[in-house]
This record gives sequence, C-alpha cells and structure tokens, in this order.
Amino acid sequence: MSLAAARRIALAAQGFGAARPSAPPTRRTVLKVLDSTRLLQLDSVSAVVRAHYAPVFSRIGPYDRALLDEAAWGHSARRPRQLIEYWAHEAALLPVADWPLLRWRMVQYRHGRWNGMRQVLERNPALADDVLGVVKEYGPSTAGEIERHLELDRPRAKDNWGWNYSDTKVACEALFAAGELTVSRRVGFQRHYDLAAAVLPADVLAREPEEADAIRELVRRAARAHGIGTETDLRDYYRLSRRQTEPAIADLLDAGELEQVAVAGWDKPAYLHTEARTPRRVTGAALLCPFDPLIFFRDRTERLFDFHYRIEIYTPEHKRVHGYYVFPFLLDGELVARVDLRADRASGRLLVPGAFTEPGRDAVLVARALAGALREMADWLELETVEVGAKGDLAPVLRREIA
Repeated sequence: MSLAAARRIALAAQGFGAARPSAPPTRRTVLKVLDSTRLLQLDSVSAVVRAHYAPVFSRIGPYDRALLDEAAWGHSARRPRQLIEYWAHEAALLPVADWPLLRWRMVQYRHGRWNGMRQVLERNPALADDVLGVVKEYGPSTAGEIERHLELDRPRAKDNWGWNYSDTKVACEALFAAGELTVSRRVGFQRHYDLAAAVLPADVLAREPEEADAIRELVRRAARAHGIGTETDLRDYYRLSRRQTEPAIADLLDAGELEQVAVAGWDKPAYLHTEARTPRRVTGAALLCPFDPLIFFRDRTERLFDFHYRIEIYTPEHKRVHGYYVFPFLLDGELVARVDLRADRASGRLLVPGAFTEPGRDAVLVARALAGALREMADWLELETVEVGAKGDLAPVLRREIA
C-alpha cells in the first residue's frame, strides 16, 4: 500500500474528509466525533482553548462547547451523561460504556499510580477511607473542600516537584485511578470528585470483563480509530503494553477484523481494519491542537505525514524552534504548516506569534487557507481580531492575507 493511501485511510478513520454539518451542531453531532476518536485527551494548558474542545472543532467546525461540557459533566434522566474521565491515553474523556474496559488498569493502580502517590498512601494509611467518607457524606467535592472537611488545610512543602499536590489531593487522585472515585463535574476545570457508584449507571458498574477480553476490545477500538496502524500505534492509543497488544492483534487477525499489510516506507507491518474507508481524496482545512488524537503519537505523525513534531511548552523560551503552543495545519490531507497560537481573551485577540510553512509548500496557497481557518477559530472563541507576529517564514504572507 502506498503511504498516500495509508494517510487517507488514517484521516478518514479520525473523522476528517467528511462534509461538515450543514445545520448548527447538536449534542449528537458533538458525540459523533467520539465515534471516530473514541477519546478526547484532557490537559490543563489553556493557551488557546482546553485540549478536549479543540479536536471537535477541527472536525465539525464551530460548536457550542457547553454541549461537550454537558455530555461529560452533566446528567439528567432526559439527557444522561455520555462521557466519563479516566486514564486512557493520558487523562481523557471516553464513552461511559468504555469505562469497564479499563478495570484491569484500576486494579493495577489500587495502591497508587506512581511511586510518590504510593508513598503518600503508605504515610497516611487512613486518608483514603477518610476521603471516601467525606464524599459519601457531602457529595461531589473538590480536593480543597475535602481537605477542609477533614481539617487538614495546612501549608504544602515548598520543595515538592511537579504540581505540588497536597496529600489529600494525591489521595483523591489515587482513588480516581483505582476507580473508586470519578469526576462528576468540573468548575473552572477543577475536578469535583464523587463516588463512581453514584455517577456511573448500574449496568456499567456491573461489567467486569477479563483483562484479555478488555484489551481485545481496546485494540479493536484503537484499530477503528486509526484505520491503519502498526502495533506500536495501536498500543499507544490506550497506553497498553506490547505483551497485551500482540495477542489481541493476533485474535483480531484470526477473526478477520484486521488484515496485515505493508505500507511503503514503513519498517514494521501495519494492520488495516477491514471496515476502514479509503477515500480517493481528503479535502478541507483544520488546525490541530498538540493533543489531537490524529497526531498525539509523534512517531506515527512523522511516519504518516513526514512531519517531525514536538511540543515545546517545557522548553526554555530562547530554545524554542516554533513556539510555546503550536498547532499543525492540515490542508487537503497534508500537514503543510505550523502555527504558534495564543488567545488573549482580555483584549479579544487571537495572537499568532509565529507561522511556518513546511518545506516545498506554496506559502501563498497555505496562507490563504490558514487565514480562513484562523478567522473561523477566532469567531468560535469569540475573539474579535487575528494578529500575526513576526516569527516564521509564513508570517508576512499570512499577515497580508489576514489584512
């Protein structure tokens, strides 16, 4: 199979290339994106817009973000919760029905997800039960509220690394990882923890698939989301291990759901989902946030698009090549540019500190399409203007197009 065909298959599987909805997007339209992606990665960076909102915009255009909020963090008898948070590909939103497929991971995390978390639980053997007691009594609560109920509001160590979480917050996260707590709602992106039994439907809670069966289902979902991918691609989507994915792939091959193929230029076998579409062409423009499922596995992005991409948030400013929060620009099935973006909400501006054309691309054609995509994003984010900076070869051409 040619690389170009593999690329079109991958794009179609991720929901690109299809016509955008002609009517204003509804809750159903938003959730249909999850039919393709299966998950939306969560991230705290809000330089432009939170990471889980952007992939939906990239696929269907402007929509009301409250529709996604309601599907994930709202619930009523008429409009039940459709999405739930858990550790899938990092922290992610995924369909409620998929939560039991990660029970094996919850078992792995029952004593903590990382070493520092385990140390906190060992140091405070009663804290997890105390946290559960507060949530049972008071309902959905932030870690800070739980801490106040426990009268543990004390200064944090200044020499701690990372997020410098309090022990109570670590205990909340440990219980979340173990599947005992989940997130019922977010306010200002702050988690409100609640008992999983109070949030998830009884039939979902009752499902406890064997690990091998659950892994096979996850690999099946990853294969659909990829259309075509190597074992490492399928493994990365839900952060599985090779020990888990290889038997699952073998089962899906035997069942006729996957077909092993060779892709020109790839040094590993690829697995084609037998229901994957191979469109003759993929058209349209989309800005992809750094955590978009199409590109969040950087090795696959390079193999598919010949596009070397690394996020530079944690790189010192003077060492950054392209910028702090860079969106690759997808145009007619190719990654043709990258754009550093920032939403300055106070002044109503979508800032473009840098814009860079990929080698061999026509800067004028790229700038024309990119100007439209940026204007559309600005309107969606309720920003009045798009302001292009000086960095990058595409910047002067884009500035003229914006003007």
